[in-house]
Amino acid sequence: MRDQAMSTNFGGKKAEVNGRDDLNRPLLEPRDSVSISIPEPVDKLDRKRTVMFRIGNIKCASCVTSIESVLGGLKGVESVSVSPIQGQAAIEYVPKLINTKKIKETIEDAGFPVTEFPEQEIAVCRLRIKGMACTSCSESLERALQLLDGVKKAVVGLALEEAKVHFDRNVTDPDRIIEAIEDAGFGAKLINSGNEVNKVHLKLEGVSSGEEMNTIQSYLESAIGVNHIEMDLEENKFAVTYDPDLTGPRSLIEGIQKVGHGSYKASLYIPPRQREAEQQHEISMYRDQFLSSCLFSVPVFIFSMVLPMLPPFGNWLEYKIYNMFTVGLLLRWILCTPVQFIVGRRFYTGSYHALRRKSANMDVLVAMGTNAAYFYSVYIAIKALSSDTFEGQDFFETSAMLISFILLGKYLEVVAKGKTSDALAKLMDLAPDTARLLTLDDDDGNVVSEVEISTQLIQRNDIIKIIPGEKVPVDGIVTDGQSYVNESMITGEARPIAKKPGDKVIGGTMNENGCLLIKATHVGSETALSQIVQLVEAAQLARAPVQKIADQISRFFVPAVVLCALITYLGWLIPGVIGFYPKHWIPKGMDKFELALQFGISVLVVACPCALGLATPTAVMVATGKGASLGVLIKGGNALEKAHKVTAIVFDKTGTLTIGKPEVVSVMLFSSMSMEDFCDMAIAAEANSEHPIAKAFLEHARKLHQKIESNNQPNNQHLKEARDFEVHPGTGVSGKVGDKMVLVGNKRLMQTYNVTVGPEIEDYISENEQLARTCVLVAIDGKVVGAFAVTDPVKPEAKQVILYLRSMGISSIMVTGDNWATATAIAKEVGIEKVIAETDPVGKADRIKELQMKGLTVAMVGDGINDSPALVAADVGMAIGAGTDVAIEAADIVLIKSNLQDVVTAIDLSRKTISRIWLNYVWALGYNILGVPVAAGILYPFTGIRLPPWLAGACMAASSLSVVCSSLLLQFYRKPLVVQDTKGQSHYSIST
Repeated sequence: MRDQAMSTNFGGKKAEVNGRDDLNRPLLEPRDSVSISIPEPVDKLDRKRTVMFRIGNIKCASCVTSIESVLGGLKGVESVSVSPIQGQAAIEYVPKLINTKKIKETIEDAGFPVTEFPEQEIAVCRLRIKGMACTSCSESLERALQLLDGVKKAVVGLALEEAKVHFDRNVTDPDRIIEAIEDAGFGAKLINSGNEVNKVHLKLEGVSSGEEMNTIQSYLESAIGVNHIEMDLEENKFAVTYDPDLTGPRSLIEGIQKVGHGSYKASLYIPPRQREAEQQHEISMYRDQFLSSCLFSVPVFIFSMVLPMLPPFGNWLEYKIYNMFTVGLLLRWILCTPVQFIVGRRFYTGSYHALRRKSANMDVLVAMGTNAAYFYSVYIAIKALSSDTFEGQDFFETSAMLISFILLGKYLEVVAKGKTSDALAKLMDLAPDTARLLTLDDDDGNVVSEVEISTQLIQRNDIIKIIPGEKVPVDGIVTDGQSYVNESMITGEARPIAKKPGDKVIGGTMNENGCLLIKATHVGSETALSQIVQLVEAAQLARAPVQKIADQISRFFVPAVVLCALITYLGWLIPGVIGFYPKHWIPKGMDKFELALQFGISVLVVACPCALGLATPTAVMVATGKGASLGVLIKGGNALEKAHKVTAIVFDKTGTLTIGKPEVVSVMLFSSMSMEDFCDMAIAAEANSEHPIAKAFLEHARKLHQKIESNNQPNNQHLKEARDFEVHPGTGVSGKVGDKMVLVGNKRLMQTYNVTVGPEIEDYISENEQLARTCVLVAIDGKVVGAFAVTDPVKPEAKQVILYLRSMGISSIMVTGDNWATATAIAKEVGIEKVIAETDPVGKADRIKELQMKGLTVAMVGDGINDSPALVAADVGMAIGAGTDVAIEAADIVLIKSNLQDVVTAIDLSRKTISRIWLNYVWALGYNILGVPVAAGILYPFTGIRLPPWLAGACMAASSLSVVCSSLLLQFYRKPLVVQDTKGQSHYSIST
């Protein structure tokens, strides 16, 4: 959080933005109090950029001159600076006139190799993708995107129907990426480019011309903190992406209204949620297509299958119009044609683009099957027109019914897929729509005004009032009032948490009884809720390694199906022609060719790989969303899959197995130094340390110091500060206080500095370590002058968690920088058998690598900065949510509640999800393994059972639906271990 307020200059008057002064001003000042000077419009493309390249083969000054001369001749290059020693070139250029790709090529053409573009030039965009039918579609689209110039990485999520593309913004842009996607045969729509969570939509009133819109646009582009602007001239709307550290939506609205001297009115515009709107549109589209198809295919089915079995009612269908061309054949032809070419146009389009990409998907199989049925039927119709003796069976009902059943399956599938992101939608709905903004008096802080505003208008440092029964709108700190806040929707903690001034509150949580005033500290994308949503969205798009199975199968699956269908067709046609099987096998009204054709079409349709592609992503989507609702944030399918393989878990001690709030229980002096002087020296040495033990001692020493001063004459001597302060990871700290060298740490630190630890001190250490206390020694000028003992209570659930992990076949190990005796005592209390103590942060990572060398899959659970190397080294890193940002960033899984029960939850959810994915594969492949032989007619000679093409289409649709519904069952997942702490007593229960 920044303490200094940012400022901008309005007509010479300095006005605070997002600072304390901003809070005390009314929302709308009188327009004559501030004047605004509008700068000239600035085209962002005219702004200069600087790019750094590492260049090889620079041997002398003439090489530098050559590079500078070739680049200096390029239009758009403003300046060139080449360092021959470092082999680098800094080029300032105008992006509108030239891009880095051209600069790079020019240097290479001059004979100097250039490395890749620097990482800071890489941008990210997310796009909604339409038209993907199966996993081969997502794979081919990924390949198409990766072939596009400037694209560094592309990930396409089939179930989420999204793509995340990392690209060089100097070579390409989102518009070109969308063109490439559309050229590959898919629809694309930009969701966001980069981090656009801090984005506000504004609607303008009172603007009557395009010139006025340009004036407002110029103001917004020049405003501090504005990153990007999208303008809709027809609707008079702006979408502004901003930096919350520098500005906020209210500041932008005020600025716009001041630009027009009160004649313009800007208001918040909340667009409909894109994902929900698109899901509803897709559901409506498939429903309408299915109903349109039924409008024609149901009569075809009745005329073909039902009425001929009711002779009095169906005789008119046999009336011959010309030769053998009947009324029924004509009606079936007329009714089937719109289904084949209008309703079924999407299959032709999909097939064309798939074949153009040199791949095959579901659309190819459906198009082949329906075309074979339709055009053979057209052949029958033409033959009937031209002959007065020909008798043949048409398949118009096969084509129409097949398309109808496939569309029904897709409709049910998109409805079910929409429910896979229910958990994410519920998270997004937690934040309230409105909040009560207070304006405070400058002098005594009294409330001047209270106004209800949209949550999106909240800015950093705003004071928000939350009455009982209201939700907390953003993350903040309580400034006044006391209450209990229910945080179960974010952290899963069932009991309301007491809040008082100075405590943190989380956006989306519920205020139970008292009235609270909070100061907004995190807004927009910085709130815990927004970060959770972003993590879950990223996790749902990430591809789990187990998905590779489906990807590998899909590469050859469709060609294999086509080959299998051809073999089936020939396998029935050739024996029929040579009379290998008896004639009574051929159904009435059919011949050998028609029977073989039906078997071939059925194989084409029933073997579609749609369900295979949905098996993994739908399960990952549901699991990550469910995990987030339980307080377990899983960063992607890779972490989810690795967690189920864990065989050993390494726990940090302080803040992980223990509560993390150490308390000093005893202080002992080993010299003639007074307690006051001892406290002064230790406070000075520990003041800059962030370690929990240091903070505990500082708090205790200051209280002791105050107590001594109250009993004696107050000592107004200023407390000294340590110079040359140094942290020794895993051992302690050192520094100079005045002219004395002070060491505060464990026995290893004393040994490092050759400080003697006498028998009396050893006894004190041993006595406390047996009581699971940590002893910290204080040495001044090479002599131990005192020590203090610290205890950190074990978390109430720790023992039951270790016990339950053992029942899961997972061994637990404790690693800590603390001494062996204390570590062993804590381990014995919680039930851990293996202990690694007196280890620094690098040593923790080394111990994990040693365990991995033994063939163990290791998870690390930690909370501090010193745990981050171990979290990265482990196969699965789990960060306690109350820990440091560095630890959370390094981890694969974040346990929001800081509760060890969620270690069990994360591993168990991973195991359940992987089991569900394999079950989905069984469902998907089971349909094909069982369906293809039946569709090929393997049962027909023995039982007379055959699978008509339209029924094969229904089976194919059912396979996809069954996989999605199977994944949805993960929404009913319950924690396997629940430990409740009631009046100091712990118990646990196992829930199914």
